[in-house]
Amino acid sequence: MKGIITGGLICVALASSAQSTPKKIDSSYNNTYYQGRMELFASLPGQKNAIVFLGNSITERGQWHELLPGTVIMNRGIGGDNTFGVLARLDDILEYKPKKLFLLIGINDIGRGLPVEVITANYKRIVERIVAASPKTKLYVQSVLPMNDAVLKYDYLKNKKDTVLALNRNIQGIAKAGNLTYINLHEVFADEKGDLKATYTPDGIHINPAAYAAWVKYLKDKKYL
Repeated sequence: MKGIITGGLICVALASSAQSTPKKIDSSYNNTYYQGRMELFASLPGQKNAIVFLGNSITERGQWHELLPGTVIMNRGIGGDNTFGVLARLDDILEYKPKKLFLLIGINDIGRGLPVEVITANYKRIVERIVAASPKTKLYVQSVLPMNDAVLKYDYLKNKKDTVLALNRNIQGIAKAGNLTYINLHEVFADEKGDLKATYTPDGIHINPAAYAAWVKYLKDKKYL
């Protein structure tokens, strides 16, 4: 497995004041589940010109091969992953020069309380590395999905709507600056209040099979697939 490093605690200065104390940032990602997924990926035959879905559990749970029959797919989702983890495993993906790459990452960073500035900086690094290492790859930058606090089973993720929206604004800005396609998945998954549709989620954050079908239909309707 190439490109894996062990994350930990790092210090990042966030405030403008010279007297501000650097905030400790939990950059860890390399747990046993991450390692197991990486071992699985390493055991699979690499596929050139594939369509890659890259992200966390929301990506991992997608039955992309069944939803897109006849398409060469690489599902590179890892449950619990964050922007630090994606950065550490990019080389293993980019060596195969994907035809298209659909990126969705950030909600676990938000869940552990990482500042939007830190997540945005990591996201920018991810995008820059993809573009530099595989310039012919069509990169699709997807928004972080909304959540639904009314059915959310994880207290540490509640009351994060404004943070999700702030991060998505920054992600959209990164896409615009790089002349990349930004995909606003809230058009698919959000209800009239901006929350994840209750009919699409079992727990307020993850999505069900009907939601994945709607996701793929949206991507096809937009000519992204």
